[in-house]
Parts: sequence; structure tokens; C-alpha cells
Amino acid sequence: MEKSNELSDEQFWKKKIKEHWKAFVVAIAAGVCAIIGGILVLIWFISTSPIGNFGFATIAEWNLDWVVGFFILIFLWELLFVGVPLCLFFGVGGYICWKRLPEEEKDEFRAREKKGKQRAKTAGGGGGFGFFMFIAYCIYIAVQGNYYTPFGNLPYTYWLASYFLTFMWILIVLGIPAVIILLIVYFTVWRKKTE
Repeated sequence: MEKSNELSDEQFWKKKIKEHWKAFVVAIAAGVCAIIGGILVLIWFISTSPIGNFGFATIAEWNLDWVVGFFILIFLWELLFVGVPLCLFFGVGGYICWKRLPEEEKDEFRAREKKGKQRAKTAGGGGGFGFFMFIAYCIYIAVQGNYYTPFGNLPYTYWLASYFLTFMWILIVLGIPAVIILLIVYFTVWRKKTE
């Protein structure tokens, strides 16, 4: 067990892949099948969905309502046909593989997991702000009364200007209270600490 902790992550996983190559081949095959299935579901949805006129609508005919509906429905169909079966496959398969492992190997994995928890975690930024910005943009366009307006009916400068105006309103709505809170904290807490 101590030996496995001394190995680097790369060496440890190379060793485990050699020992359990059949399970890794099955996992890779399942991943490839999931990617192919995801592409097939996307093609099927595009060709059978009334959103986008069964794949024949031009970009000028699309509107925000179609964009939002399209992404919600494709997410749900992908989740139903690809995500849920893949989670079940890996969940049940992982459980079966874990139960078949000898106790020594389980202890090796547990020891590496504890070691991994002690390392500093560096998390990359997510797409949270982009998603928030898109929701705010949809709200702004809806308030303007153009949520159902096809993109081709208005000049592209309207859509770009609306994006920048949405960003401006986010700064106003969130920025002004943030500045007020920072000033209050500065004068009540930080300034007293420096005196």
C-alpha cells in the first residue's frame, strides 16, 4: 500500500490499466458509444423538431424563443437517451468492479484518495457568468418586446447593442449595491482596524 502512494499518478494509473485492461476497454467503448449516440440524437432532433422548421429554417427565421426552446429540448433528449443510460452503465459497472476488487487494491485507492484530498485544488472558471448573461439578455429582449421577433427582422446592430445594454444594466443593478456595501464595510470595519 505504501508503494502505491510513492508512485506518481501517471505510473499508478498505467499500472492499474495494465492490471484491469478489460474494464478500461469496456469504459472506452461505452464513452465512444455515448459520443456517437449524442451525435445521432442531435441529428434526429434537428430533423424532426418543429423548432427550426425541421432543420430547414434559416438563421434569419430564428428568434430567441426558438433558441431557448431548442437548447432546453436538446438537453432533455440528450439526458434521456444518452446521459441516464451512461450514468446507469457506469454506476452499476463501477459498483460491480469495486465489489470484485481485492481489499488490498481497495486500500490502495482509499490511500490515494486521502492523499489527493490533501493537495491544493485549483478550479477553473465555469460558464456561470455566460449563462447568467444569456438569461439577462433574454429578459432584456423580452422587455423590449422582441423575444418572438425573428433575427432577420431587425438589424444586427440592434442585437449587439442590446447585449451591451444588458451588460450595462447588470453593472448598474448589481454594481451600485456592491459599491454601497463595500463603502459601508470600509467605514465600519476596515477603517476601524487601521485606526
